[in-house]
Amino acid sequence: MNEQPSIINHQLSILIPTYNDDCRELVASLQQQADNICGLEYEILVADDGSTDLEVAKNNAIIGQKDHCTYLRNEQNHGRSYIRNFLAKNARHNWLLFIDGDRKIQSPEFLLHYLDNINEEGQNEKNNAQSPKFKVQSSKFKVLYGGYTISGTPQKGNLRYCYEKKCLPMHTAEKRRLEPYKDFNTSNFMVHREVMLRHPLDERFHHYGYEDVLWGKTLQQNNIPILHIDNPVVFADFEDNPSFVSKTEEGLRTLHQFRTELEDYSRLIPAARKLGLLRPVVKLIYSLFRPVVRHQLCGKHPSLTLFTFYRLGYYLSL
Repeated sequence: MNEQPSIINHQLSILIPTYNDDCRELVASLQQQADNICGLEYEILVADDGSTDLEVAKNNAIIGQKDHCTYLRNEQNHGRSYIRNFLAKNARHNWLLFIDGDRKIQSPEFLLHYLDNINEEGQNEKNNAQSPKFKVQSSKFKVLYGGYTISGTPQKGNLRYCYEKKCLPMHTAEKRRLEPYKDFNTSNFMVHREVMLRHPLDERFHHYGYEDVLWGKTLQQNNIPILHIDNPVVFADFEDNPSFVSKTEEGLRTLHQFRTELEDYSRLIPAARKLGLLRPVVKLIYSLFRPVVRHQLCGKHPSLTLFTFYRLGYYLSL
């Protein structure tokens, strides 16, 4: 029989915000891992932020009947920042692990890897004797980000899949450490509850995008270090092309709304600024060809080059 890993006196709140995503499989994976870690006291909180798919909401409600699990539901959608702050306020334990409801768990040691990295240095040495590949001296860190990967059958005609696949090499733990506050998102991170309550996500962000970017800036301004580790969740469900283009447009509107605060934390804003005198030319070309380019992106063979142009042109047109 395999010996169970042991964690001494750790308490963990696993927090899952969801919107129209069935997260029963995700919860089952996390619960199985947590049950197999001796000495871990944990809870799993799932918060539905006003899902419009009532069948999904009904399925997720079953989670509340499981041991250590609580299901919370808002009748109306309040936004990505609000629901994460809401979960942090309702959590019982000091360490919070946030995972988006549409993600999957790949590593059988996913939770153990995070827990190893929040142990005090002396305890780290003991655990690392069992798990040397997880060796990190990190007692000073109160925020940890594990990253993401993608899986599933390659979808050559899916714009979101192609885009994420292209970007993946730029988001390894090694690359993220180069700009730790600019390369962070809320799909998979651990944070001490005190940090989250003292520095909540900005609830002015009601629409999709960039609330995590601004939170990275907040952490930097308050000298709160982020530990970037290689402990990804899996992104396996990709929306269709029209939905992804619309979501991208929504995100760009959010970026434009908060452009002053996000000035040095978005790659798109400096790119637009560097165009200089060419900005009117790009805007003109975009306005003339926008319907054609958008149609191409929503079709069966989307071009990533045109997607880059479309994003820049859309932002400049706002």
